[in-house]
Amino acid sequence: MDNIQAIRGTKDILPSEVIYWQYLEKTVGEILAKANYQEIRTPIFEQTSLFERGIGEATDVVGKEMYTFTDRGERSITLRPEGTAGVVRSYIQHKLFASGGVERLWYGGAMFRYERPQAGRQRQFHQIGLELLGSKAARADVEVIAVACDILKTLGLKNLSLQLNSVGSKEDRQTYRQALVDYLTPYKDDLDSDSQDRLSRNPLRILDSKDQKTQEIAKNAPNILDYLGDDSRNHFEKVCSLLNDLNISYQLNPRLVRGLDYYTHTAFEIQSSDLGAQATVCGGGRYDGLVSQLGGLETPAIGWAMGIERLILLLEQLQPLKPQNPDIYFVSRGEKAENQALIIAQELRHTGFKVELDLTGSNFAKQFKRGDRSGAKICLVLGDSEVEQKVIQVKDLKTSEQKTVSQKELIKLLSN
Repeated sequence: MDNIQAIRGTKDILPSEVIYWQYLEKTVGEILAKANYQEIRTPIFEQTSLFERGIGEATDVVGKEMYTFTDRGERSITLRPEGTAGVVRSYIQHKLFASGGVERLWYGGAMFRYERPQAGRQRQFHQIGLELLGSKAARADVEVIAVACDILKTLGLKNLSLQLNSVGSKEDRQTYRQALVDYLTPYKDDLDSDSQDRLSRNPLRILDSKDQKTQEIAKNAPNILDYLGDDSRNHFEKVCSLLNDLNISYQLNPRLVRGLDYYTHTAFEIQSSDLGAQATVCGGGRYDGLVSQLGGLETPAIGWAMGIERLILLLEQLQPLKPQNPDIYFVSRGEKAENQALIIAQELRHTGFKVELDLTGSNFAKQFKRGDRSGAKICLVLGDSEVEQKVIQVKDLKTSEQKTVSQKELIKLLSN
């Protein structure tokens, strides 16, 4: 019988990798707490209509990539392909706006998209993201960007660039959309097949095409910054000015439009030159119309998401991390000794020591070898004779010095 394998596009996170995830999650949590972002945990699946209305039916995510199924109640259910729509749904449902002011939220977890698996991109992938709801100020845009930069800097990542653009208001985008279609239509037959399809559905996404010929055509496309209204232009200029005040460098990128329909005004990505094709480690922007679009009040908002798998790839290049070794390796032999060793090991763990208890029952020589490989500093040795005498042997695995102490004095000795 064949062994069952993980489904293509999913990946086991093994203990040697989990330590990077734990380090990342701890670092991110500490930085977000300093900026007073509160964690929120939303369901892993939602009604399909949430994403159709929120992300946009013309997007590749909704049109091609979502994992959607009909449940036993004949409801259309989708595994979440991104985090923002679910957070906004929760914000509306639980009236998190009721206290007034700004709501700062962050989340983490698995997302699902049916894409071609490659390094840094799986069909089950993980994100950490934040959402700032209730402020239309340019300062809000810069705050979330600055927090993202703080996280990446604290993680020690290098060779990063902040790509910045404005997609304007809904009205600005509509004007620009028509200008873009007018420019691209004569080149339709020369565009790649995806871009030909997007020309009528979502032409701004053509600017993101990775096809070389399409990129050449798009180089001379109209610049979206030339189509911003006065309010949009003023907002974007304030964002740029505040970034300058914080000494956060950026590159204007008028072809950066992001892949979801809900974006308005500021759009940004932080990219790494160390990742190849999948260069974006953080992406986000403003989505002032999404809350009302999903049934809430008119609420300005901005947020971002970071791809954890891509960050892990960079961390692995940057600094090797190893699992923490046990403080104590405990060997025992004989029925009475093995039972007593379990009791003592639990007492030591409750005291704060990290203890690995050898459960093999093999001879002492083999257990000592495993103790040497464990990386522990101390090895405790217990046989039936020690149990009868109510003592235990303590061996220093670095110096090989060994002493016999009473079991009552053990914790005191180890704590010194």
